[in-house]
Amino acid sequence: MKAAVLHDQRDIRYDEIVVPDIKEDEILVKVKATGICGSDIPRVLGSAAHYYPIVLGHEFSGEVVEVGSQVTNVKAGDRISGAPLIPCHKCIDCTRGHFSQCKHYSFIGSRVDGSWAEYVKMPGINAIKLPEKVSFVQGAFFEPTTVALHGLFVMDFRGGYDTAIVGMGTIGLLTLQCARILGARRIFAFDIDNKRLDIARDYGADVCINTGDDDFREKVNELTRGRGFDMVIETAGVEFTEKLCLEIAANKGNVMFIGTPSRPITLQPREFEHINRKELTVRGSWMSYSAPFPGREWELAGCYFAKGLIRIEELIDRIVPLEDAAEVFKDFEVPGKVKGKILFEV
Repeated sequence: MKAAVLHDQRDIRYDEIVVPDIKEDEILVKVKATGICGSDIPRVLGSAAHYYPIVLGHEFSGEVVEVGSQVTNVKAGDRISGAPLIPCHKCIDCTRGHFSQCKHYSFIGSRVDGSWAEYVKMPGINAIKLPEKVSFVQGAFFEPTTVALHGLFVMDFRGGYDTAIVGMGTIGLLTLQCARILGARRIFAFDIDNKRLDIARDYGADVCINTGDDDFREKVNELTRGRGFDMVIETAGVEFTEKLCLEIAANKGNVMFIGTPSRPITLQPREFEHINRKELTVRGSWMSYSAPFPGREWELAGCYFAKGLIRIEELIDRIVPLEDAAEVFKDFEVPGKVKGKILFEV
């Protein structure tokens, strides 16, 4: 089969490799659509890959073409989205349903070969059937959608409250739509890019705040009557936005950090004191799984897409053939050139 194989830093080649053999509990999937996650960028352009050569890719959908003898939940011909986490299912965290905290996990597309290939293998239990009305491209968005949902579930998100979502990248815009579905009273979208804020408004934000404006804090105070937000979700993973979330949270507010920082974050005493004085509940979220595996996040993603409640058309920068992988990553080295999710059509 053909695959985009990472041989070294900045060295992706469209190679011929062996189709993987499956075990009794595994399935073989013909990949139809697969995305580039933000976490893939440092694996390709930096030194974050676990080993070389490797086939990356963990946001994907496809058609089941072969099924192991122990697999009962899917059959050949089924259209599926793939959950990339492979937990051990035996440790104390797994037995408690905390699969994201498994210390013995593997992961499709980072620790074992992934979906930037014509075929990918995976445990049968990791397959989520696509509803009839859901496309393969939408199926490739299940994974980032479940990341958004998982964060909301972990923070015990409750409808009926003003909600701030900080960062309007892919995860932020999906979180916005999920918060709307779950009954947010008013959704405030924060970003420094007006084009991203325009998408947020189109996708259901009630108020859009550009954090590059000198008076944005005054606008927040005016619109919330100085109270701030009961529900605050951070999705950008940078120092400014992490600190801002603590600042704009209301007394007794809930703050969820979904974004993963790549640089140190230093809190001054007055910044940390927001947590103390306001008695904030501050939580973090990691991946997108719950019991029974892979979790209700994945079931609801399919449901929401099938009902047309989640839109992705403006989240996509482009869809290109897998053979163009090397050229695509050159664009990531040009600041601002990539405007959204890039997907490979296989």
